[in-house]
Amino acid sequence: MYKLVKPLFFSMQPEKAHHFVTGSLKNFTKIWGSKQLLSSLYTVEHPSLAREVFGLKFKNPVGLAAGFDKNAEYIEDMANLGFGFIEIGTVTPRPQPGNDQPRMFRLVPDSALINRMGFNNQGADVAAGRLKHLKNRGQLIIGGNIGKNKITPNEEAVNDYIYCFNALFDYVDYFVVNVSSPNTPGLRDLQEKEPLKRILNTLQTLNEKKVAPKPILLKIAPDLTDSQLDDIVEIVQETHIAGVIATNTTLSRADLKSAPALVQEMGGVSGKPLTKRSTEVIRYLSQKSNRSFPIIGVGGIHSAEDALEKLAAGASLIQVYTGFIYEGPALVADICKGLIAAGK
Repeated sequence: MYKLVKPLFFSMQPEKAHHFVTGSLKNFTKIWGSKQLLSSLYTVEHPSLAREVFGLKFKNPVGLAAGFDKNAEYIEDMANLGFGFIEIGTVTPRPQPGNDQPRMFRLVPDSALINRMGFNNQGADVAAGRLKHLKNRGQLIIGGNIGKNKITPNEEAVNDYIYCFNALFDYVDYFVVNVSSPNTPGLRDLQEKEPLKRILNTLQTLNEKKVAPKPILLKIAPDLTDSQLDDIVEIVQETHIAGVIATNTTLSRADLKSAPALVQEMGGVSGKPLTKRSTEVIRYLSQKSNRSFPIIGVGGIHSAEDALEKLAAGASLIQVYTGFIYEGPALVADICKGLIAAGK
């Protein structure tokens, strides 16, 4: 079915297509019987799919990556498409419009996207309000991806992460500290050892004061050197955070086949060009740390085979976004069926 409507979606500007699809899905799920229909088409249930990772029980290991549902608007709707977990955000303390449009571009020959969204979101308090009033959460695990506002200086960034952490704490199952988006000026500087340790240690101190602490993960860029990845392993082990999400989008433009005018657009590349590098990062972190912490693998997953490669490299869970856009909602079910068939 998706193959029939995909040309229509791809005829629209990418951001407009996103709002059209998510809005249509939300309207459709208001119809009696629609949720059951979607679940019957796209949800795969099997005992072997269940995972327990950083103390949380996932009904399956396939999640929706941050960026798709920035403001916690579509959790119940997307849950009907078979995801084992959904990550909202990136959320910042104050609302911000993000970068000027157009800010998302399809690289169709590469099965990729370039985005420079710039953490456009309605703010942590709005997201928390929506999460508070969720009605049909069921077994679904929800993650909160948090970042800093563009106008916040890096020296004060820790305060933005504290604000988001406190605002979302009662409503999410785990947190992701995002210091790896290429679309907020200076943000990736926070991946350096000392500023990163400061943010993570501060959040961990707050976390440990809670009656039931939440897992905190770090989302990293695929463009880090081996030396920087060594620092990441050391930081995770020193701060005792729960794990890593590998990886965010890449600044690399190597081997892209799309038109030069598109390739030269500013922003991070996601999709198939990221498949190999994200898997390399997962494998490096897993081996270097002796599998001492869980890794969520994301980047260029367009098939069950891609998912199995991430898991074989050392990922405990996976997330999709660009592959979901190119392959359609059946991708989640296809991955789950592939994992069952492979005994994974």
